[in-house]
Amino acid sequence: MTATDAKSPVAIIGAGSWGTALAMHIAKGGRKAYLWGHDPEQMKTLAADRSNEQFLPGLAFPDSLEVLVDISELPSTCNNFLVVVPSHAFRQVLRSLLQLPSPPELIAWGTKGLEKGTSLLMSDIADEELPAEIKTAVISGPSFAGEVARGMPTAVTVASSDNETAAEVTSWLHHHQFRAYTQEDLIGVQIGGALKNVMAIAAGISDGLGFGANARAALITRGLAEITRLGIKAGGQIETFMGLAGMGDLVLTCTDDQSRNRRVGLGLGKGGTLQEIIDEIGQEVEGVQSAAATWELSRELDVPMPITEQVYNVLYRDLPALKAVQNLLHRDPKHE
Repeated sequence: MTATDAKSPVAIIGAGSWGTALAMHIAKGGRKAYLWGHDPEQMKTLAADRSNEQFLPGLAFPDSLEVLVDISELPSTCNNFLVVVPSHAFRQVLRSLLQLPSPPELIAWGTKGLEKGTSLLMSDIADEELPAEIKTAVISGPSFAGEVARGMPTAVTVASSDNETAAEVTSWLHHHQFRAYTQEDLIGVQIGGALKNVMAIAAGISDGLGFGANARAALITRGLAEITRLGIKAGGQIETFMGLAGMGDLVLTCTDDQSRNRRVGLGLGKGGTLQEIIDEIGQEVEGVQSAAATWELSRELDVPMPITEQVYNVLYRDLPALKAVQNLLHRDPKHE
């Protein structure tokens, strides 16, 4: 028996940059990995090229990564799933997985966002859609897909209400230069992962307007305060927001142009239109949807979130980017 045979296989659902990077990494750890995405033509291309040239050009797939054109090709022996799709598709993907001939035993996800229209966390959706016996976990933290795919040092958090489940998902990831830490705060980890995208849009707007490093640092710091306030009110633990899934992911996303959300903000700050910027990026920008869901959740929970409110106004109420920043700067003095 080979090392690959001795480890339970994992099916990665979602063939964007992050899903592909995680599939490559899992396969590099000596585990059989299956990668499937919703577009058959894209999957045929990935299978033929043995790489994802659209999102991760020049990086060959490991031998133990198998591309599936049709999800029905997944062997019945694979009961572990890692869902890496946009938040708006998450609920339907869970429903689809339940229709497979061999039902899932464990479903983890790398989706970062809140559901449109409900502001639900992905774990809330999982609770609504999945039988109680299916184990669940979330992966989050500061992790750009390209760096993971290239084997560069990375650390993330795996959260689950069940310690054994968190440990199992960690075993998929914790190898080479990739570290995975476990914890139980599902709510805090997901709030941090969703809201950092909104703050990255704000930081990008500030930089696009040319406001400099002082303003960026202030936005990151006050953004973390907003995330923490909402996260605690939603049931998260304060320590989570000081860790990888909170401060770590926030700093990464707000300061590096690999972040799609930051790039949206940069474009808006420079006078571009939202649709033009998204079309140029060519991938899902989760923070755009999360800004609306977060704004609605903050009102529901009665949590003041001035940065989120201004991002929402820019995205959905056509507020000029400069006016949004001025609104923040002209707020009354208050205790930090």
